[in-house]
Amino acid sequence: MSKRMGRREFMKLLSYSAGGVILAACVPGPQKSVEVEGPATKVPEEVADVLGTFPRRETLIARILTGRVGSPDNFNEWVGWKWRDRGTQNLANEPLWSVDFATGNIIPGAAEGDPTYSPDFMSLTVPLRKGVAWSDGEPFTAADLVYTIDTLMKYDGFSAHTFFVDNVAAVTAVDDYTVKFDLKQPNSRFHTTFLDRWGCTWIMPKHIFEKETDPVQFAFNPYVGIGPYKLHSFDPQGSWTAWEKREDWGKSPTGILYGEPKPKYIIFQYFADEGTQILAQLTHQLDVAELSADGLKALLSQSKTSRAYQPTFPFVVNNDPCITGVLFNTARKPFDNIDVRWALTLAIDIVEYTSIAVDGSGTLSPVHVPHLGPYPADYIKPMQEWLKSFTIDVGNGETFAPYDTTAPKRIADFARSRGYIFPDTQEFLEQAFGLGWYKFAPEIATKLLEKNGFKKDADGKWLLPDGTPWKISFMCGTVLSNHDARNAAAAVQQWKKFGIDAEMYTTENGDGLGATGDFDVSGAWPAQEPWGAGPDLYRVLDRWNSAYKKPVGERTQGIYSRWSSDAMDTIIKDLRETDPFNNDAVIALGIEGLKEAVTNMPGIPTYGYIGFVGWDEYYWTNWPGSENPYNEPYTHWPNFKYTTPFLKSTGA
Repeated sequence: MSKRMGRREFMKLLSYSAGGVILAACVPGPQKSVEVEGPATKVPEEVADVLGTFPRRETLIARILTGRVGSPDNFNEWVGWKWRDRGTQNLANEPLWSVDFATGNIIPGAAEGDPTYSPDFMSLTVPLRKGVAWSDGEPFTAADLVYTIDTLMKYDGFSAHTFFVDNVAAVTAVDDYTVKFDLKQPNSRFHTTFLDRWGCTWIMPKHIFEKETDPVQFAFNPYVGIGPYKLHSFDPQGSWTAWEKREDWGKSPTGILYGEPKPKYIIFQYFADEGTQILAQLTHQLDVAELSADGLKALLSQSKTSRAYQPTFPFVVNNDPCITGVLFNTARKPFDNIDVRWALTLAIDIVEYTSIAVDGSGTLSPVHVPHLGPYPADYIKPMQEWLKSFTIDVGNGETFAPYDTTAPKRIADFARSRGYIFPDTQEFLEQAFGLGWYKFAPEIATKLLEKNGFKKDADGKWLLPDGTPWKISFMCGTVLSNHDARNAAAAVQQWKKFGIDAEMYTTENGDGLGATGDFDVSGAWPAQEPWGAGPDLYRVLDRWNSAYKKPVGERTQGIYSRWSSDAMDTIIKDLRETDPFNNDAVIALGIEGLKEAVTNMPGIPTYGYIGFVGWDEYYWTNWPGSENPYNEPYTHWPNFKYTTPFLKSTGA
């Protein structure tokens, strides 16, 4: 602690205890203690001085959804996951466009408006927003976008390298605020690589990256963006990242579109467990908590200033366009076998499963898009007859129809048994619990496994075809209240009951292990999330494109299941060459793609992502709750920055 260090290291200061805020700074010189209020009774004098940097009434504190940052000094998102919800995507970065799933709108950020395609979809032009500057003061222009694409194409170490090499023939700056792309093949969805809903192609600041001899290895620290906040400091151990409102916030797209953000500082903090979150919010040291079902109930029962997204059951945020569930590594045996994947699906009692995962409050989806927004009307309802008639080959001439329309009612009955009160109308039941899922059929699962040489030992435990015990390691993150871990806990319990030696494996390197194929089963989403606005499923289906698959050991650029099929490739190609605004054609192809995914089940869709969000209104009010959903409600999503101008300080 007495080591001499520079200004940047001096400002790396924040950590939490379970009982409240304790500021822990690396500061030079001898340390003295001073009294402070709260559970932490003493902190170094220098740290107390730094506390003045973050006056609480001007500071918003939120939780890092994805856990402790594994590489806190590296912000180079172009080479792979860098914990973008630490504030880079949600405060400091502005993409060309963003999806707001709460309103169904597309928000133009760095772009001035929509792209313009040629009639044959072989070229497009993108207008850029004028008057925007990087957080270091340099102007943002077309040169930045052109440089980004040229650089991503030049170096194969960048995640998007293959996509741009396969698609872009040339990219040019028509003028300072117009960029033209010439494509190698017709692609009516090319612009969506720049459309952010949780990750997209970000734009590099040319004046910074062009100075690097190897931009792939560049840590890009400090992060420089065109969003309304700039990097203030971060914990070298990855526990927190602090951001400060730019003095020139009016030169960010957020400022231009919506006005001045209200918090001066925003801190994203890692919490080891939800008990710590609850305690921190009860002491007003956490403005936004994201909890489990039981955790949210505990918070609301004890806090007079906390609220949920919905004031009554199911309380949760239920408009998030993610489908959660189970993702199989189909490049690893035995998960390369479709019968094994279906056996593991039919070994799940979905009522018990959702009771373990989310206390019965999740909305089921039997297909690889969530039951919300446009997707029930466009896809799930039109697919009901096909789902009912769909069968799998059990062997010996036997087939089995796995779809179960009674599953939502059985979950509703469970919720009532837990004391929840809600309307008994068909409309509410469908909205809250879905239309159907898959049968709990362990006897069929047994036949599917025995058909492929599996057998049970004397203790009723499953053995692989080679006679060794079948062990499944279910990989998830370290934040056990997150849905990857909730699905892991539920699936492991179900599979253990079925006789499989299954276990949860928590890691902070889930993205790295998933991308390189070093896992069995994962809590990563079983399908790429749809846009959340409009019926187009190109974003979902294209991630199963065989062109993106890489050998195990290399980072795949498709979904981490590493599954693809010739039929899906054809559907993707047809969709790519279809006008995205021709809804009938788009939906027809989307349905065919979902049928192919269900048939092969490379990942099991369970319930749509729901958020047990607790907002503390002691310091900040006017959150986008269900009664006023002016924006998406999460602090970890890219468009949280568009909420910041509408928050109201209580002055507490």
